[in-house]
Amino acid sequence: MTALPDVTCYLNGEFGPLSEARVSPMDRGFIFGDGVYELIPVYGRRLFRFDEHMARLERNLAKLRIANPLTREQWLALGRRLVASGSADDQGWYLQITRGVAPRNHVMPTDIAPTVFSYCSPQQPLSAEQRHHGVACISARDFRWQRGDIKCTSLLGNVLARQVSADQGAAETILFRDGWLTEASASNVWIVKEGALLGPPMSEHVLEGVRVSLLAELCEEVGIAHNLRPISETEVFAADEIILSSALKEVLAVTTLDHEPVGHGALHGKPGPVYGRLYEAYQRAKLMQSI
Repeated sequence: MTALPDVTCYLNGEFGPLSEARVSPMDRGFIFGDGVYELIPVYGRRLFRFDEHMARLERNLAKLRIANPLTREQWLALGRRLVASGSADDQGWYLQITRGVAPRNHVMPTDIAPTVFSYCSPQQPLSAEQRHHGVACISARDFRWQRGDIKCTSLLGNVLARQVSADQGAAETILFRDGWLTEASASNVWIVKEGALLGPPMSEHVLEGVRVSLLAELCEEVGIAHNLRPISETEVFAADEIILSSALKEVLAVTTLDHEPVGHGALHGKPGPVYGRLYEAYQRAKLMQSI
């Protein structure tokens, strides 16, 4: 049995040990996965890109017709209190809002209070070896539902997708829908072609990761061409570099895909120069964009 982290959590206005938190089994988050969530990185006890994460939370709540239960100022105060209660300087702040408790019915009720749950836990940083050598990925058909743009708690499709790579000892599963790149099970995916960073356009099949706008900013900063456009499966397998981005991975080089090395020439199977420049720029952003 995996033990819960020994941390303080927030649940519907109350603070207490995570191990003692209790939610009704009739909560629609439990019954239907009817809710949204965010995971905000914390560096040196400061929240990274707080406003961008809040903006995405608000967009996703609106898509599910759930009223935001807290103002941005209240979310910020909550996050800072939970961060201060933790033992680590670098943490991940998880927050989740479900529609709330109601009799089981597929129709969305309109007269119930949302359930608000949140906690912080220490970050589990990637190893120096992963940073230096990159990671392996496996490809798969994107068999998830059609609304990948909603950061909802209904994550069974992502769990099944991630298990595809876990079963083969790989770090992530890169997904394709009808021959086109969408994303990975828990990451956005980028390729490098002739020195330019390319990613799929935002759509109902792709979550708008907070790092999508961040990488655009970092590319401008360090002089890397950047574009969002449809990317074919063939292009991914022929890419000079493949890069993952997510809240806790930050940016991460993919050096093998389906057991074959990524890249060409001297960079065959090694992290490439675009990844290196973006990783360094990302570390600078962590200092500048945390509050």
